[in-house]
Amino acid sequence: MCGRFVLATPPDRLAEYFAAHPSESVSFAASWNVAPRRDVLGVALDRAGERELAGYRWGLVPSYASDPSVGNRLVNARAESLATRPAFRAAFSRRRLLVLADGFYEWRRDEKGGRQPYYFCRRDGAPIAFAGLFELWRPRDGDSATPWLRSCTIVTTDAGPDVAAVHDRMPVVLEPTAQEAWLEVAAPELLSGLLTPSPAGTLQSWAIGRAVGDVRNDRPELLEPLPLDGASEAPRQLLLPLGDAAARGRRHG
Repeated sequence: MCGRFVLATPPDRLAEYFAAHPSESVSFAASWNVAPRRDVLGVALDRAGERELAGYRWGLVPSYASDPSVGNRLVNARAESLATRPAFRAAFSRRRLLVLADGFYEWRRDEKGGRQPYYFCRRDGAPIAFAGLFELWRPRDGDSATPWLRSCTIVTTDAGPDVAAVHDRMPVVLEPTAQEAWLEVAAPELLSGLLTPSPAGTLQSWAIGRAVGDVRNDRPELLEPLPLDGASEAPRQLLLPLGDAAARGRRHG
């Protein structure tokens, strides 16, 4: 699953990296503890087929929903049921996006029932693109002047080798070539091969303090490594210079 993540890189840097143009309505506040129902950033194709970076509420609200609170239960979408579950089927066919992040959190249960949080980020320092779905919703009694609510969900799959020791599920992390296919391929049946665990070495992780469990705690210090089992110091997140990151995105995008 994916229940919390970090999004602190400014939209202009993300737009450059992912070769997208920012939407006029993008608003942004850096967060080191993004929780469901918060606004996040995603990249999808606009009506002209160009990549657009825009804001979405995390928690998918299907177009048929009578109330937006439905999205509280649709923060994640299992890859195995995208084509069959009614809440996701239409979005999987026509409304796919990249949900952007710097990293994400997972919790490992210990033998005593406690939960130890870990932070995961890309080993190469690049921003993460989660496979996601989005929907547009507005009240049934709304008129043409009623603004649409844009919402999204993050697709999850079985945990890969970088995550399996902590949790049995992980968000689908798309590599640059897979990002292009996820956004542009018209036939959903051709996309299942993209929704797989990340290969070993894609992600790095380290244990962090339990303060991240409270959504009111939102500061960079949440990522400070917590030595465990005699370990001296966990690795810290790498950050690519913008020029290098943008070049990678353009080569593969």
